[in-house]
Amino acid sequence: MTEKMRLAAGRVASSSTKVTAINPTKGPAAIQGPEDGAAALPGLFHLFDEAMSTDPTITAVIIGCFDDTGLFELKENSPIPVIGIGEAAYYVAAVASVSFSVVTTLSISVPVLEANLQRLGLAQRCSRVRASDVPVLSLEDPESDARSRIECEIAAALNEDNVGAIALGCAGMADLARDLTKKYKVPIIDGVASAVKLAEIPMGQ
Repeated sequence: MTEKMRLAAGRVASSSTKVTAINPTKGPAAIQGPEDGAAALPGLFHLFDEAMSTDPTITAVIIGCFDDTGLFELKENSPIPVIGIGEAAYYVAAVASVSFSVVTTLSISVPVLEANLQRLGLAQRCSRVRASDVPVLSLEDPESDARSRIECEIAAALNEDNVGAIALGCAGMADLARDLTKKYKVPIIDGVASAVKLAEIPMGQ
């Protein structure tokens, strides 16, 4: 999944942007709900500190989990912009449409995403956070029915939620956005690509 995110980032990054994709070697294999998020924090913070101390060329950091795990803690202490892929997807979806819905993986993540939307001031712009009942790691299994479940939930959102955009609620969906945008004729927002473009905006200049 980390490699999938690197490829998704590379597709939209400008030629002058260097994308480096790294992940903790300890912690949960996937983040599915608040307990996994809490368990992932030590590895995430260690990785962040290590990267910042060894590579002075880093100008922005993207948290590659749609739950925006550790995002607000890192924002408070980082000398450079830290962007969550959930955060980025919400902002881009809010630009693309007056209202949007989120299609995520499991229902256990819905309260986390709703709390993040509230904290970011975008809860009123989000019609609904929908769970497709797809385990995160199933997105890496070509034999799974993950894509069809996601498509069913997108179709339901467009039929029922009165929205003009959909945010894909997992980093493992990064490779689907382009095809699904063409299929449904509305912006289907990938948080990885959104975060990269936000990271490229000059800050304080």
